[in-house]
Amino acid sequence: MCTRILWNNNKLAVVVGRTMDWPESTEPVLTVLPRGMERDGGLLGQESVVVQNPARWTSKYGSLVTTVYGIGTADGVNEKGLAIHMLYLTATDYGPRDITKPGVHAGLWGQYFLDNAATAAEAVELMKGIQPIMVTAHGVKSTVHLAIEDASGDSAIVEYIEGRPVVHHGREYRLLTNDPAYDEQLENLARYDFANSTRQTPLPGNVDPVQRFIRASYFLQKLPEPKTEREAIASILSIARNASVPFGAPNNAPGTLYNTEYRTAIDLTNLRYFFELTTAPNLIWVELSGLDFGAGAPVMLLDPDDIYLTGDVTDKFHKADKAPF
Repeated sequence: MCTRILWNNNKLAVVVGRTMDWPESTEPVLTVLPRGMERDGGLLGQESVVVQNPARWTSKYGSLVTTVYGIGTADGVNEKGLAIHMLYLTATDYGPRDITKPGVHAGLWGQYFLDNAATAAEAVELMKGIQPIMVTAHGVKSTVHLAIEDASGDSAIVEYIEGRPVVHHGREYRLLTNDPAYDEQLENLARYDFANSTRQTPLPGNVDPVQRFIRASYFLQKLPEPKTEREAIASILSIARNASVPFGAPNNAPGTLYNTEYRTAIDLTNLRYFFELTTAPNLIWVELSGLDFGAGAPVMLLDPDDIYLTGDVTDKFHKADKAPF
């Protein structure tokens, strides 16, 4: 359960927000990854999960990412203003292994694009040459889809349904939650008419992904034109907070919970990355202009689970003993 909201039609900046909803801590760590890093898309931690024809590449661009369990990238942006967000989708089916295509395990699927693409269009083209591979981490299969956007406001939603890639590419694809598949979400949204709405206009109010999709779409349409970056980030976070899952809210089955663990917001125009842990009282941010993405630079880490962190934390990172991947 997650929500991604892209605001690419205001006159100030392209900004995007997302929630990460999960039943336990995903152990998020803000991680600076420089250019020139050698990657193996078949390695899940120390385990080789793609035996035949794993994708191997050298990162062309540096990126700032939020890692998941130290084995993959859940969210992030590269130095060119390309951003990715990994969200859960039960309907995901990557199909049988096609060994003619290099395989990238799903935890590094988004990182592959951050390393190699400067735009959403480039990422969509690169997708044709690889195959994401299902893996299991912490007892959960990596049934995920990706939201991708760039500094121009271009957007792409990438899913694998019944073994085949389904891509929605265009600036109009601003929202993403979870199940059902994206085509069905769009069909459902088309049933709603928010013209001439007021505070009495009925909206879906629960935490189901269909209801969050409708609610986030409604409020995104109503955002006033921002005068400053501060207003733009506050606006996108206001919708992310509205679409968040409160502590204790029930999931699909009785007794199951998927609370919002953290929220991020990215200013793709000015290259700032904002992070908000739901168990901490502070919003923090990182200036990508203050990071060293040069080839040979060290991987840098920041654990956001610290209530004393607040504001600009660009200079709070420390050198990693080893790269997470």
